[in-house]
Amino acid sequence: MCGRARCTLRADDIPRACHRNDVPVRTVHMDRYSPSYNVSPGHNFPVVRREDGGDGDGVVLHCMIWGLVPSFTKKTEKPDHYKMFNARSESIYEKASFRRLVPKSRCLVAVEGFYEWKKDGPKKQPYYIHFKDGRPLVFAALYDSWENSEGEILSSFTILTTSSSSALRWLHDRMPVILGDKGSIDTWLNCSSSSKFDDVLKPYEDPDLVWYPVTPAMGKSSFDGPECIKEIQLKSEGNNLISKFFSKKGIKEEQESTIEEKNSSAETFRIDPTKSLKKETDTEDNTAISSITDKGGQDSKSITIHSEDEDTAKCQVKRDYEAFKAGLEPMTDNTVKQCTTPARKKGNVKGAGDKQPTLLSYFGKN
Repeated sequence: MCGRARCTLRADDIPRACHRNDVPVRTVHMDRYSPSYNVSPGHNFPVVRREDGGDGDGVVLHCMIWGLVPSFTKKTEKPDHYKMFNARSESIYEKASFRRLVPKSRCLVAVEGFYEWKKDGPKKQPYYIHFKDGRPLVFAALYDSWENSEGEILSSFTILTTSSSSALRWLHDRMPVILGDKGSIDTWLNCSSSSKFDDVLKPYEDPDLVWYPVTPAMGKSSFDGPECIKEIQLKSEGNNLISKFFSKKGIKEEQESTIEEKNSSAETFRIDPTKSLKKETDTEDNTAISSITDKGGQDSKSITIHSEDEDTAKCQVKRDYEAFKAGLEPMTDNTVKQCTTPARKKGNVKGAGDKQPTLLSYFGKN
């Protein structure tokens, strides 16, 4: 697709850009031509065409309106130049608006560059596309003439498009047909055999076609001037580069830290295996730590309890320890006393201090 272009060429440079150097050139309505950095459909644009009915080498530099208006359009109808400012080269033999123009109404459009938009969600970023060496681009085009209700003859043209080259496919799926050399220009402008057109109506694949982002302000057709083609720095690209740099740096530092930790652990284990094992058994939780110390081969042992809440955990830990110790060793006099009241014994054994009457004493009285 091609909906905006830059054409600031001088009138006498346009035929030379089309390799029409030593041929007669006639001009038509060139007083309407106004060089612009931001030409859009509906504006006057110079094209190079052959002389009507002439078989010689002479050409016409004709200023026409961009946006084809077919000759069979009703005279009372208001022309819409945005309706046919492009024509798919693959279908020019199928549609009536273009098929009848191929034999004798072919022309050339010379520009210094064109614009294309890259869609990024709701936003669109324009790019300026041009030749790296600054030479003009020459597009293949078709033209027609239409007479309105006032008897005025209006000449207009459409630019042919094709599928995008492999280099530009990321930007858009269509691009204008670029005639990159004198041979392809001569074929499109002068050849009488339509069978040869397929050789030139194809994507331009040479690497000398370059592009860069420009200001979104040029999306308005009223925006004109050198600012249209001034390269800008995309913020998103800059942020991505910075984030990629720091992410790579962070990953590298993390890998280096991991390697250092592994080397340190290996060195510690080599020097003192007991320290390494002790380090592995340590936990981050603030849990109880018990230490049992043998005293001179005696059966008695001491236990030290450390906990976050000593008031609630001390008795429970001591009971657990006593139960464990009772299962392994016989009870000794040095056994730590339980902190809770022992369970009440079963049976009706009368204690010395128990003065409560029993059932036997009751019947004994009777």
